[in-house]
Amino acid sequence: MKQGWYKNKWAVAALHVFTWVLLYALPYLLKPSYQDPERKLSPDHDAWTVFSYVYYLSLVGFFYLNALVYIPSFVYKKRYLEYGASLLTILLALYSMRYTFEMVFLKAHKIDIKPAILFTFFTSFFVLSSSTAYQMIKDRLLNDRLASEKVKENLQTELSLLRSQVSPHFMFNVLNNMVALARKKSDALEPSLIKLSSLMRYMLYETDEQKVPLAKETEYLQSYIDLQQQRFGKNVTIVSQLDAPETGHEIEPMLLIPFVENAFKHGTGMIMDAMIDIRLEVMEDVLFFSVRNKYNDIPMEVKDKTSGIGLANVSRRLNLLYDHQHKLDIRKEDGWFSVLLQLNLH
Repeated sequence: MKQGWYKNKWAVAALHVFTWVLLYALPYLLKPSYQDPERKLSPDHDAWTVFSYVYYLSLVGFFYLNALVYIPSFVYKKRYLEYGASLLTILLALYSMRYTFEMVFLKAHKIDIKPAILFTFFTSFFVLSSSTAYQMIKDRLLNDRLASEKVKENLQTELSLLRSQVSPHFMFNVLNNMVALARKKSDALEPSLIKLSSLMRYMLYETDEQKVPLAKETEYLQSYIDLQQQRFGKNVTIVSQLDAPETGHEIEPMLLIPFVENAFKHGTGMIMDAMIDIRLEVMEDVLFFSVRNKYNDIPMEVKDKTSGIGLANVSRRLNLLYDHQHKLDIRKEDGWFSVLLQLNLH
């Protein structure tokens, strides 16, 4: 990935130098063009020129001293008295420098204290304000970037957790079911193994990308549903209709499986006429995904606690990935638990 210019220290240093040179040259650039260049300069002109260079470099040093030392060491640590004392010391040093200059180099010049103090105060205040704003904005941008990177890292960690936790209990039961099919020498064993192999391949190898084709995600869901159907047989009525276009749409991997897994986790067991209804379709680049299952308010058995990462975490993941590009409606009504997700695939 190409690095932004603002991350190149030499480019940033060049920008700082250019800014300071421009600020110093600004009074000369704005000087009236009608001024007579041959006008006789005062005897103190050369001395004032040297002093302006020294004073200007002192202000540059003050800018970085405040930004790089005082702000992190005093302001961020709430050591305000020490910060104030340090600023007062700098202000007195700048004024002393000007006073000494006028005493030593400007002969026969009456020193007027008030203008010198005002000039020193306002120039110092301008540099102090600019320096503080610069450092705080810089630190804020850095913190925002680190927070963004942390969010991305957390998402990747959650995905890895999700991939490793797609119901170990489910895998255990599927394998037991296949052992039973093998003993019966059932013709259903081979397609079941193929589906399980496809499911494992997708989880282990194809979910490292940021996005995957929607068709592959749908195929993964269908394999999961088919294996669950084989596991429960006639004990659970499963209705699934997954209509996804073969090409043209992508989605974050394993974004939908927690809703399906949750339905099988809480919609089976000691439930009268257990039923799970799963539907998926795409209309005008919007994904409509719904999962409904009957549920029992009184838990009659211990559920698999390691299944998935939970709907709350899935909802947070959706907020981070899609922000205002999705709608998630989760509700319990009349003995049914339902999830309806609308997702803008763009």
